[in-house]
Amino acid sequence: MTYNQLWHLIVPPYDESEAKAVMRTVLEVVFGFTLADLYSGKVNELSSDEEAVLREIVGRLQKSEPVQYVLGQADFCGRTFKVRPGVLIPRPETAELCEWITARHTHSGHLRIIDIGTGSGCIAVTLALHLPQAEVKGWDISTEALSVARENNERLKAGVRFLKRDILAPGLSDKADKGTERIDVIVSNPPYICMKERDKMERNVLEYEPETALFVPDDDPLRFYRAIAEYGKTALKPGGELYFEINPLYARELETLLEEQGYNNIEVRKDQFGKQRMMKGTRP
Repeated sequence: MTYNQLWHLIVPPYDESEAKAVMRTVLEVVFGFTLADLYSGKVNELSSDEEAVLREIVGRLQKSEPVQYVLGQADFCGRTFKVRPGVLIPRPETAELCEWITARHTHSGHLRIIDIGTGSGCIAVTLALHLPQAEVKGWDISTEALSVARENNERLKAGVRFLKRDILAPGLSDKADKGTERIDVIVSNPPYICMKERDKMERNVLEYEPETALFVPDDDPLRFYRAIAEYGKTALKPGGELYFEINPLYARELETLLEEQGYNNIEVRKDQFGKQRMMKGTRP
């Protein structure tokens, strides 16, 4: 079977351009084929065992399973991160959040950073590698996510410390108030999609990615932001910063929430698609 025939097998669920890119990625990652190999017909030289592997992969893709889960990896900020079901797939918008923090703190001295809701660890690991002067911790409530994050941390030698923590747990801010260490940066890409938005989402997200990492109740879309901002009031140093990935639908409400919590120098940035996607606030 040729490359051209293969990508046609996954249309739908993918459109033509996506199908070509997905199949090219599969053939490169799994079998080591270059683009020249694909167009020269090397796919026809696969062994029977390799063909069986390819048929299984195609079957999973036809069911809309994300290619990142099929391959067990995702690219993020120029590195390859391990992912599997139960862990949110890293996205380009989140990479832009990392780039913002890195650009602002490249020349800072020693930093203490916490990534809340770390998932695969992509934010925490990236910041630790881009800001070697930083001491980075990653929090999550999911044992499975922490396992993946630690695997990525070890493989990429980032030196992040991962902890099982629940930002919604009562008394977390009180504990921070009693601590002697203050944090320079808190960053989070928390769940921020309301349940009422489900109908507009793709099948590959709804059926495969973890709901706990995606959704919040319709009546409380800022639940996690409120808890993190409350924690930051005691955990952050004066002048310390909060960085969030945000839902564009609630950007104004979140800005108001941070103002009411006493944060200043609030800044909203758009992502590469022109949507309000990132927000920063500073503790006075």
